[in-house]
Order: sequence, then C-alpha cells, then structure tokens
Amino acid sequence: MNIEQLRDHCLAKKGVEECFPFDEETLVFKVMGKMFLLTDINGKPVEFNVKCDPETAIQLREKYPCVSPGFHMSKTHWNTVVCDGSIPQKLLRQWINDSYDEVVKGLTKKLRQQLESL
Repeated sequence: MNIEQLRDHCLAKKGVEECFPFDEETLVFKVMGKMFLLTDINGKPVEFNVKCDPETAIQLREKYPCVSPGFHMSKTHWNTVVCDGSIPQKLLRQWINDSYDEVVKGLTKKLRQQLESL
C-alpha cells in the first residue's frame, strides 16, 4: 500500500478529515475529531499507526513481524504497521477499518448521531 492508496481509503470513510496537527510530515486522519490513523507522509516504506482492541493488538504483534506496539502511542491500544509487502492490501484495509470502527465506538452518542446523519 502506498501513501495515495492509504489516503484514498481513509478519506472514503464517513465523517473523516485529514490534518497535520503535529508537524508538516505527520498526516493524521480523524473521524468526528478523533484520531484513528496517523502516518509519516515521507516514510519509505509506508508505516501507519492504527487503534486496536487491546487483545487484537497483541495477537497481531505476535502473528505479523511488520506489526509492533504503536510508536509514540499508547502501547495498549495502538499498533504500528509497516507496509513491507508481507501483508495483503485487503488485510491492511481491514485494520484501517477496524481502527475507524474502534474510534466510532468510543464517540459520544451525540457525535455518533451526527456521524450517522452525514
């Protein structure tokens, strides 16, 4: 997965915005103002951080060498994924979808209702 494919997949999701809140290289994707993915736009290969259920986060780290605890993130809820070609794109997209869903689950009722109405 390259940075354009990653960006397109994230922006196709409902209620998503992109921004650079930390610096000019760290691209962040948010749903209803809450971060669900971040990546270095200059990273070669592409790496991204995604939110995970804590049990799933550990399972993915144990199963896939390209998955590690989230760099500069909560190690309980975030994983860093290196797109080194060892993981099919379909699975990478699923992990992004799961991160989005994890964040949506944690939104307030009001924000979830706003998201549904978009």
